[in-house]
Amino acid sequence: MTDFLVRLFIKDYQQLNDMKIRAKYGFLAGIVGILCNIVLFAAKLTIGMLSGSLAITADAVNNLSDASSSIVTLLGFRLSQKPPDDEHPFGHARFEYLSGLAVAALILIIGFQLGKDSIMKIIDPTPVEFSWPLVFVLLLSIAIKLWMSLFNQNIGRRIHSASLQATAADSRNDMISTGAVLITAIIAHLFDINLDGYVGFLVAIFILYSGVGIAKETIKPLLGAPADPQLVEMVARETLGFDSRILGIHDLVVHDYGPGQRFASLHAEIDYRLDVLEAHELIDDIERMFRNKFNIQLVVHYDPVVTDDAELNEMKAFVFRKAKEIDSRLQLHDFRMVRGKEHTNFIFDLVIPRELKGKEKELQRRLDDAVQQADMKYYTVITFDDQSFNTMSQEPIACALGNNG
Repeated sequence: MTDFLVRLFIKDYQQLNDMKIRAKYGFLAGIVGILCNIVLFAAKLTIGMLSGSLAITADAVNNLSDASSSIVTLLGFRLSQKPPDDEHPFGHARFEYLSGLAVAALILIIGFQLGKDSIMKIIDPTPVEFSWPLVFVLLLSIAIKLWMSLFNQNIGRRIHSASLQATAADSRNDMISTGAVLITAIIAHLFDINLDGYVGFLVAIFILYSGVGIAKETIKPLLGAPADPQLVEMVARETLGFDSRILGIHDLVVHDYGPGQRFASLHAEIDYRLDVLEAHELIDDIERMFRNKFNIQLVVHYDPVVTDDAELNEMKAFVFRKAKEIDSRLQLHDFRMVRGKEHTNFIFDLVIPRELKGKEKELQRRLDDAVQQADMKYYTVITFDDQSFNTMSQEPIACALGNNG
């Protein structure tokens, strides 16, 4: 069904890197959500008022809020397509994250109100009338919400939309809560036990918990979450595989200004003997490839490295090995050797995990001891990098750097 709707309403639906096509996916999901939730709202409200069930009526209102959240999602996709302007030079793509946050806020409001009403129903219970139309509407609701959850999850995965993933989770939660309401109605009919208020309260807690989780997920990119490990691995793989003259990469930083608005920078190690104009052309080609193929605005910093100095290469491999013996998570880059009359300095950056913050002096002492065992004239001059900002510390990249000395 999802593929049918996509093919029917979205021309060139396979061009997922095109932001206009991506927006059409979002519009389709929003329209489908609005129509389905309005149908469910009308059906549940009618049955809820006829049966006197607060849980069913509240569930109907929740469907209305879901329709509102679909409208918010629609607006988010629409506003995110606004081009850059003087006040927002990086575009407006983060509106999609804000729409996801608005959906989470609506979920929390509904959960709070349902909890409040359920407590009043526990204090002053009223009978729930059972009818087969009620069962039919609730079963219909469960089926539709299950399909909506799968539909939004499918679309959200295709276009990597946190907003639609949140909508999918909301539909899944609605399916579960409606199932609980149906069980309550059946228990009341068969055993004359009124659990309407209690179940409503449990559903409210479930909705609040879900709302908090969705809010946390949508806030992460706004606050500056770490780069996706898969994205880091992809950038490393594509850069290192682009040309054999790229000997290594490090210091990858990704800035996320919303879907389709990703900016990144990295340092590329290139043999210092390569002509500067050739190195510049190579870097331009890499940046152009990422812009055209992945819609990533990449800036590559040229790091010339000495490859024909036997002593430097030997000691670089030695220091790298000693660092790994101290802690396998340690990474080093920008390794240089400065020879003097009395001593030789090895100057490099050392990437350390968060757990080793505050232990920089101890790390430097241990590495100094290691190099001086090789020769007393050797000393280290280390700049410590925080792994939180150096996303090139992932294991696949560590192997790539290790393979290049």
